[in-house]
Amino acid sequence: MQNKGAIRTLAIIFGLIFLYQLSFTLVTKRVEKKAAKYAEAEANKLANAGESGYNLIKDQKETYYLDSISNVNVYNLLVKKYTYRDAKEREINLGLDLKGGMNVTLEVSVKDIVNALSGHSQDPVFLQAMQEATIRQEKSEGDFVTLFGEAFNEIDPNARLASIFLYEFKDKGITVNSTNSEVLKVLRTESEDAINRSYQILRTRIDRFGVAQPNIQKMENSGRILVELPGIKDPKRVRKLLQGTAQLEFWETYKFSEIFRYFDEANAELAKTRKAQKALENTETVEEPAVVEGEEIAQAEGEALEAVADSTEANLLDQLAENEEQANDSLTEDEAFKQYYENNPLYAYLHPSYYQNEAGQMMAAETACVGLAQVKDTAAINKMLAEVREKNIFPRNLKFAWTVKPEKRNGETEFLELVALKMSRDNKCALGGEVITDARQDYNQTNQVEVTMQMNSEGAKTWKRLTGESIGKQIAIVLDDYVYSYPTVQNEIGGGRSSITGNFTIEEAQDLANILKAGKLPAPARILEEQVVGPSLGKEAVQKGMWSMVFAFILVLVYMVFFYNKAGFVADIALLVNVFFLFGVLACLGSVLTLPGIAGIVLTLGMAVDSNVIIFERIKEEIKAGKGIKLAIADGYKNAYSAIIDGNVTTLITGIVLIILGTGPVHSFAVTLCIGILTSLATSIFISRLIFERMLDKEREITFSTNLTRDFLQNKHYDFIGIRKTSFIICICFLVV
Repeated sequence: MQNKGAIRTLAIIFGLIFLYQLSFTLVTKRVEKKAAKYAEAEANKLANAGESGYNLIKDQKETYYLDSISNVNVYNLLVKKYTYRDAKEREINLGLDLKGGMNVTLEVSVKDIVNALSGHSQDPVFLQAMQEATIRQEKSEGDFVTLFGEAFNEIDPNARLASIFLYEFKDKGITVNSTNSEVLKVLRTESEDAINRSYQILRTRIDRFGVAQPNIQKMENSGRILVELPGIKDPKRVRKLLQGTAQLEFWETYKFSEIFRYFDEANAELAKTRKAQKALENTETVEEPAVVEGEEIAQAEGEALEAVADSTEANLLDQLAENEEQANDSLTEDEAFKQYYENNPLYAYLHPSYYQNEAGQMMAAETACVGLAQVKDTAAINKMLAEVREKNIFPRNLKFAWTVKPEKRNGETEFLELVALKMSRDNKCALGGEVITDARQDYNQTNQVEVTMQMNSEGAKTWKRLTGESIGKQIAIVLDDYVYSYPTVQNEIGGGRSSITGNFTIEEAQDLANILKAGKLPAPARILEEQVVGPSLGKEAVQKGMWSMVFAFILVLVYMVFFYNKAGFVADIALLVNVFFLFGVLACLGSVLTLPGIAGIVLTLGMAVDSNVIIFERIKEEIKAGKGIKLAIADGYKNAYSAIIDGNVTTLITGIVLIILGTGPVHSFAVTLCIGILTSLATSIFISRLIFERMLDKEREITFSTNLTRDFLQNKHYDFIGIRKTSFIICICFLVV
């Protein structure tokens, strides 16, 4: 065998790569096992305390645990460290049929798009053509724009579409003299673009939703989008996510220096509440007397409130300044945090925007960012802010929103910024995103990626006034309640042009531009069909699928040893390597393992052994011809190549066609089948050959049969041609049945 060294080196390199990739699956499973144990323990505690909804509590606690460690390093590999989120992105993911979740078919209404592009025209011919196109589409699979054009021409051949769509399409080359076919061409392009942008919005939202390996497919020429979300446990939230419209808003902001006293008061109020609750809990745990009278409760609560009543703004700032010194004393980190949390519940999680001036005084920053927080702590902060708002501490027109993109500070820790928004008199934003007419990814003067926007005349007028009144202040650009940027206004901006910067990559800027542009065309997505697969069904499918694969695998291993003796062991080793390589390739490609995918793997096992059977039978024929074992093996492989490659390549071509044309289960089956064919060829031809070469070098005995199988089917003569008629009759009977 030529190039043995190169083949051996490649096998080792690929093996290490696949081992590295598969290790992430082991890490995530270990973390999720800990999360399940934690959730079960917490649910049991609450159940013992009399709370109902055990399964719901367990799911919530498990989700909380995984969210809290999403940015924590869970896997240290040489010089590289990986968080749970990083490891989760690299693991082998299970599909909807194995993991449970939600399957949704959405339809972006082309009819609504056409209606919006017409400015909701009330032209009688237009309305009648829209109604007729809707009826025709229900009876056929034609696209709506074509059907609408046909109906419009039939109703009134002299009617002009240009008069209806001129305002919207005047920048698309359409004039009053444009023909109906020209208008329809632009209308079709704009409708397709609207569907693409709606698809992009859904993908962006789902990605932010945090689903591992969602499957989102756009069905061509139908306006329908198929969404598969494995592991989803809240269908109601998903429906809201998928059917909601992207909402862009421009907000005025508060500076932290204007509202820091409210935060200090909120922090002190939360401390009072926590200490009062703790005092009550301590009083209730005293054994004698068994019952505390109402006066004693009031007295205990009063003492707890008096204990923190003297917490003034000055000593609170001193506590913030001394926070770093406390971390260096003899207390452990957990004890120091608990001690600080007792006096500063809010500031223990939210790092307020104070800074130390040259005189050493703590000052409130002149920025709309009121503080920083780790991603895992944002839920706790939201809860505390909601609790404080009920006590009317904050101004009524103050609203909070987190930035969309976390930034790494202090090494690997990711932080989000909390931005203070100022509501208008009617409790709304200063300017809505419906004024955006165009958006695109661009570069600014410092070559940073940005998104430029163009507004309509009404929006340009409002934007000019807003920026003129906000010079030196910050305006927050908010999409779906997340702040994308909050730049400081340097001067009045006229003409309706503006830009968003925010440390974007090119792809992120392009996606954001698509989302902003989609605000121009309302293309609501309707749920046509949805199916929720419970985790119990998914678990059962996993068990049955895995057991079928294990049983098939074991039977094949046993059969090869039984029939081919020591050569069977070689085939089994090659088969084990084949399975390892197959899962390694799936992990590297980020493919999703589904139930049809497992079926493809099982089929691959049989095809892998089939190659070895062809090779071994050819070697046995060479041995019977009187050749030595070394020459017989060499000639056996050489003479078997054509049959092996022919059988596998024809199957591979079929698999590729299924990948290109198939969707869902068919696509998944074809992917694993094609990968399995390639790994089977590599292992059956090269890996088994390397093992034989090694055995020959060590002068070990190689046998290709046992006493029971040595003369199997030898010197047997069956008259297949003679029984052809009988065979035809039997086959026809089966076909008829």
